[in-house]
Amino acid sequence: MFKRTDKLKKKQHKSLFRIVVDKLHLWLGLGAGIIVLIISITGCLFVFQKEVNDYYYRKILYVTPENTPLRPVSELKKIAQAALGPDKPAMSITTYARPDMAWEFMAYKGNDTALTYFGTLEYYESVLVNPYTGKVTGRIDYKYNFFSIVKGIHWSLLLNDKYGQTIVGWSTLIFVVLMITGLIMWWPKKWNKANRDKSFKIKWKAGFKRVNYDLHNVLGFYAMIIALVIAFTGMVWAFTWFQTTVYVVASRSITPPDVKQYESAKTAAKLSQDPLDIAYSKALPILKDAKRIFIAPAFGETGVNTISGNKGEETYYGSDFLTFDQYSGELLGRRNDSHKNAGERLIDMNYDIHVGAIAGLPGKILAFIISLICASLPVTGFYVWWGKRKKSKKKPVVIRASAVPSTM
Repeated sequence: MFKRTDKLKKKQHKSLFRIVVDKLHLWLGLGAGIIVLIISITGCLFVFQKEVNDYYYRKILYVTPENTPLRPVSELKKIAQAALGPDKPAMSITTYARPDMAWEFMAYKGNDTALTYFGTLEYYESVLVNPYTGKVTGRIDYKYNFFSIVKGIHWSLLLNDKYGQTIVGWSTLIFVVLMITGLIMWWPKKWNKANRDKSFKIKWKAGFKRVNYDLHNVLGFYAMIIALVIAFTGMVWAFTWFQTTVYVVASRSITPPDVKQYESAKTAAKLSQDPLDIAYSKALPILKDAKRIFIAPAFGETGVNTISGNKGEETYYGSDFLTFDQYSGELLGRRNDSHKNAGERLIDMNYDIHVGAIAGLPGKILAFIISLICASLPVTGFYVWWGKRKKSKKKPVVIRASAVPSTM
């Protein structure tokens, strides 16, 4: 008489759909995980770049307000240009409604033929000028600024955009697929209390492997919506086809916006003021709600002076644009934010949504936390896979049934 002590276990069979989902999540995660980690970490760092830069450069960014008239923009531009040098023309000017801010004059020149970030920037510098005294308070070399390099890694892995941005863009798209497949894998088969606790709570008192699994599973679920928003806004820059899709869906039109182009015309009339000063004085009452005013000086014989106003101290959406003749200072055209369709407005908001600035400081804190969680997902996911891999490599212990004579 023989007795059998082992029990047969029933194998749980997965559907073909779940097998495909699981494999996609695994292999896409292993393939793009390191890029997702880099993008997420650099995005996390960049969120508070303004606050950190404002503090680090505080001695040259801020001035003491004086009870004297502000110097004309044209005069300050000449002072800044002398500091920049004749080979680095000021391409943009930023003035502020705040009386304690220095005005910024920026020079930029790129090189599309270079391979790396440092090669693609010939120069990227700013001179800060006190608008009351005309004194240069300092200069910033943005090419080697910490956050510029962080942005370069985030944007294109410090490569030329045509190479690096393609890699970043496709990795971001893969991340979107990972979030969707992850949600499918996360979804409980039964919504009982045990499954709810497993899906929505981290069991901190459990062992390291279980806590790691919960960090991947639970935090991934909570971060999913905001993470997808950040990913989609990133894809707007990476893919022309995606930006076009966003525009078409939001504007409900496949017709590009009709934006009139203007040209300056030379005139023999003598002016008592510099045309740039005339344009700026006309723009101020029109852009009275702007906290920052950007001036793009004219280049070439037919170029125009473009002046735009931003209503937020950090945000860029909602800007109104004014175009002025570079010879006479005459207002040639005006395109307010209200003139734009929904597609244009959404594209304009893209940066502010991406970094969370559209919701102010709470939005930036949220973007920071979600980016940090996104950075953790490839790490916790890799450890989940590594733990299963090590477990599968262990040789199973085989217990053979032996014949034991029964005693009567």
